[in-house]
Amino acid sequence: MAQESKLPIYGALGANIGIAVIKFIAASVTGSSAMLSEGIHSTVDSGNELLLLLGISRSKKPADQGHPFGHGKELYFWALIVGILIFALGGGMSLYEGITHIEHPEPLKDPKWNYIVLAVSMFFEGGSLIIAVKKFNELRGKGTFWSELRSSKDPSLFAVIYEDAAALAGLITAFFGVFLGHYFNNPLFDGVASIVIGIILCVVAVVMVIESRKLLVGESAQSDIVRGIYELVNQDSDVSTVYYPLTMHLSPNEILLALDVQFRKDISLKELVEAVSRTESNIKAAFPDVKRIYIEARNLAKSGEQIAQEYREKEEL
Repeated sequence: MAQESKLPIYGALGANIGIAVIKFIAASVTGSSAMLSEGIHSTVDSGNELLLLLGISRSKKPADQGHPFGHGKELYFWALIVGILIFALGGGMSLYEGITHIEHPEPLKDPKWNYIVLAVSMFFEGGSLIIAVKKFNELRGKGTFWSELRSSKDPSLFAVIYEDAAALAGLITAFFGVFLGHYFNNPLFDGVASIVIGIILCVVAVVMVIESRKLLVGESAQSDIVRGIYELVNQDSDVSTVYYPLTMHLSPNEILLALDVQFRKDISLKELVEAVSRTESNIKAAFPDVKRIYIEARNLAKSGEQIAQEYREKEEL
């Protein structure tokens, strides 16, 4: 995990803590259900950022006997928990507040504080989103923004972007709820806005849970990386056939690669060892995120195990 990936999380955490405080103050003064929902949303987001930081910290623990491939997937687990919390606490509480406000509407109060808080919140949330998007654009590939976001393997980036985008959508919804409620002198709009905010959070939460689940169960590297590995190995003059590379992300910046390669029929033991070593070096140089490589070396006449056994016997002599 690159150290810089923490920057969007720290930015979002600072913004959400400050915004949550002023939202709750505004909600207590104005009695706005939409503003209370936004306060809950910002509080949940603050907790989520802390969980992502915990996931990053735990994912850096070194490999041990019980976890020979390291603890990189800790980050994916905590990203999954973040998605569940957004759905249960953020979305669920906002829906509850909205329904309650519709059933038991409160008298409308001066909306001035609501507008001030919403404007300040949009400023900070927008700044946090810009930081996350800027960092993501530095790391993403050549595809479109949304396609790259959906295929991203780094929850420390895509989770913050999803959260901040949902936050801005929620703030806009809260603004219209407050404005329409006072314009038509009808508190129903405030409750409806809270329900819409809850729906937005639930949708974002479902997307995050789906993305985190795919990574947690073992998602392949991006297709351009897999294709690039195949083409790189296939160019080697000692290689006869390369079968489709098998990859899996152990963490955002750590890929496990398994290769099944058939080498030319007349290759010698020394040439085979050199070819395997050369293949590993070329792959790591071209694709730095590929940290672990396992090659099943074969040739058309002998199996990889036979060649390895012959090489060991030669070394013993």
